[in-house]
Amino acid sequence: MIAGRSREIVRLAMPWLAMALFLLLWELVCVAFDLPEILLPRPTRVFEVFFQRFDILLAFCWDTLWTTLLGFFLAIAGGVVLGVLIGASPLVYSGLYPLLIAFNAVPKVALVPILMIWVGVGATPAVITAFVISFFPIVVNVATGLATIEPEMIDVLYSLGATRFEILRKVGIPRAMPYLFASLKVAITLAFIGSVISETVGGNRGIGFLMLSAGARNDTATTFAGLFAIAIMGVAMYAVCALVEQRMTRWAFRGELVS
Repeated sequence: MIAGRSREIVRLAMPWLAMALFLLLWELVCVAFDLPEILLPRPTRVFEVFFQRFDILLAFCWDTLWTTLLGFFLAIAGGVVLGVLIGASPLVYSGLYPLLIAFNAVPKVALVPILMIWVGVGATPAVITAFVISFFPIVVNVATGLATIEPEMIDVLYSLGATRFEILRKVGIPRAMPYLFASLKVAITLAFIGSVISETVGGNRGIGFLMLSAGARNDTATTFAGLFAIAIMGVAMYAVCALVEQRMTRWAFRGELVS
């Protein structure tokens, strides 16, 4: 009992210790080599700017957060539907999967100027970019989860009188749930990348626009503060996805072995 609790405490403390060590090394490098702030600001300076301009950062972060989440939820809705279709139908798989791979190979930053021509400057290109960049991993993982059902199990279910839809609903979709939530943890971080790319290339709001403006003024500390803000939002949304995954798919994972 005590040993298990100690391991849990160590496990929870490790990310914070690793982050503290990283920031300490960063600070020491800046001091040892006397790096100018315009090249690489010290973490203490970045945190100072972060708290001094917290209200401004919060307003711009909110713009990035809601566009990211909107694109992410649209990607979930579309990705699950298309993933089920691809995983359940070999014909749809052979027809659409190569197109998805080809589309995913296109650099998303190249789509932003086209989106700006189509829908203008603002939040809409950021939402679409977040959707596009997070859509593919969801589709692939859902389709993979459905495609990994053992043929023997399908034969047994058919012999028991189950229809194709019943097999999909009672076996295929639950089987794909761990794959879905694994993809969501990847997709949410990609969605932030998509939103920030759009805001940086041609946005007028959001944390990407703030970082671009700060970079134009050689305000490197504010730029790094924006990076910290993006990292915090990404980790927070990842943790939310991991928590939902733990609650929804606990049955799919074995318990930790006790040594």
